[in-house]
Amino acid sequence: MQVIQNLDPGKVMQELFPKLMGSALRMVLLVTIVSFILAILIGFILALGKVSHSKVLHGIIGFFQEIIRGTPLLVQLIYIYYVFPLLIEIFAYWFGNPDYNCRISSTVAGIIGLSINYGFYISEVIRSAIESIDRGQTEAALALGFSPRQAMFKVVIPQATRQSIPVFGNYLMTLVKDTSLMAYITAPELLQTTQAYISQTFTTIESYTLVAIIYLVISMLLAALLKLVERKMSRSKR
Repeated sequence: MQVIQNLDPGKVMQELFPKLMGSALRMVLLVTIVSFILAILIGFILALGKVSHSKVLHGIIGFFQEIIRGTPLLVQLIYIYYVFPLLIEIFAYWFGNPDYNCRISSTVAGIIGLSINYGFYISEVIRSAIESIDRGQTEAALALGFSPRQAMFKVVIPQATRQSIPVFGNYLMTLVKDTSLMAYITAPELLQTTQAYISQTFTTIESYTLVAIIYLVISMLLAALLKLVERKMSRSKR
C-alpha cells in the first residue's frame, strides 16, 4: 500500500519529538500545575459555601454549577477565549471606553477554563468529605474552646483533605489529558503542535501515534506517582 510505503517514523522522531518534549510539554505541565492548584482552591471555597447555612450562597453556587456541568469543557474553553473578550469590550463601550481592546492569551484562557471546570467538580468531592466527618468531632472541638471557624479549619478540613487525595489524583490525571482540548483555542500544547507539523509533512499516522504514546507515558508515570503517595499516606495513618 502507498500509505505503508510513505511511513517515515524516523523523520517524525527527529523533527517532531524534540518539539513535543520541549515547549509543548512545558506548556502542558505549566497549565496542568497552575490549573490544578487553582481548581483545588476554587473547590475548597465552593465546598465551604455549600456547607454553609446561606440559602442565597447555595443558590448562586448551584446556578453556576448547572452551567459548568451542563456544557462541555471544550465549549467553555472556546467561550472564554473567543466570546469573553468581546463581552468585556461591550461592557467597556457601555461605560464610556469604546476603544478598549481586550485579548486573552490561549494559555490564560485554558487555565481559567480548566480551573473553573475542575474546581466545581472537586468542590463536590470536598463537600462530601466534609459532610462525612463525624459531627461529634466538631462538637468536641467546640467543647474544647475552638470557635466554629477554628473547628472547621483545624479539625474537619484536614481530615476531609486527607480523604479526598485519592480522588484528587484521578482528577489530576484527567486534567493532564484534557489539556489537549486547548489545541482548539490555538494553544501550542502537544496536540496543536502535532497538528501543525502534520499540516506541513502529512505524516498523520506517525505523528498522532507519537503524541498518543507521550500522553500514555505521562499518564502511566503520574499514576505510579499517585500510587506511591497513597501508600505513604496509608502507612502514616498506621
